[in-house]
Amino acid sequence: MSDLAEPPAIPLSDAHTKRPSLSGRKALISGGTTGIGRAIAVLLAAEGVDVFVCGRDPQHLDDGLARIRDVGKGDGISLDLAEPDAVDRFVRAAKDYFGDFDIAIINAAIPAKGLTAMTAEELRYAVAVDFTAYLTTAYAAADIMKDHGDIIFIGSVASHLLGAESSVYAGMKAGIAGFAEAVRKELGPKGIKVCNVEPAKTGADFQYATYTAEEQAEENRKETMLRAEDIAVAVHFALTQPRRAVVQQISIAPRARGEE
Repeated sequence: MSDLAEPPAIPLSDAHTKRPSLSGRKALISGGTTGIGRAIAVLLAAEGVDVFVCGRDPQHLDDGLARIRDVGKGDGISLDLAEPDAVDRFVRAAKDYFGDFDIAIINAAIPAKGLTAMTAEELRYAVAVDFTAYLTTAYAAADIMKDHGDIIFIGSVASHLLGAESSVYAGMKAGIAGFAEAVRKELGPKGIKVCNVEPAKTGADFQYATYTAEEQAEENRKETMLRAEDIAVAVHFALTQPRRAVVQQISIAPRARGEE
């Protein structure tokens, strides 16, 4: 038996701050059946969050829920957020499932091109999904949360690049960035934190019109395209800060792609 004394404990109170646990929280996640939304739902479910998701495709919903339930708890509904009553139906179904929720991940979006490359019908549909549904989901979430919760928007670095080839999409994401900043100031004093997460190009079915699954796999291999799981980790970071602190914005780009 050694006569050596045990080394003194190292005080770490000023080196670490206590982070809140996510276990037991309840999250509403729009577009939570594929891509970024699904990755977020799976990660949060694995951390003990009960999640409720929506997606347009019933098959994607079933597949997403199967994975969520592999690691935790969750349910969802299939609907199209472009429909005028869809957000109300989504929120009502979530409340029927788990009551009030204290996390809202507002993520569901579709691609949109330049203004002159779209029909008027395509333009209206994109605005309904990518902008109107963002604001109305935030409105419903704030009404339910009242004085405690987290709202996280999944925006895009397109709001800063403002490319001509996707002027409609970039314009809407710039609008979301502005709204997120303003509503953070409105809701913060009431106890609700607001964060805008802005990914660069991320592999998902969202990108299939421009990048096939094989092309995305190759860009993932070269680390010139993000994975959906990278965005989920950023959301987790925002949600696990002390309540006194709010991460206002997170911008994420592939390390090996210098121009973003």
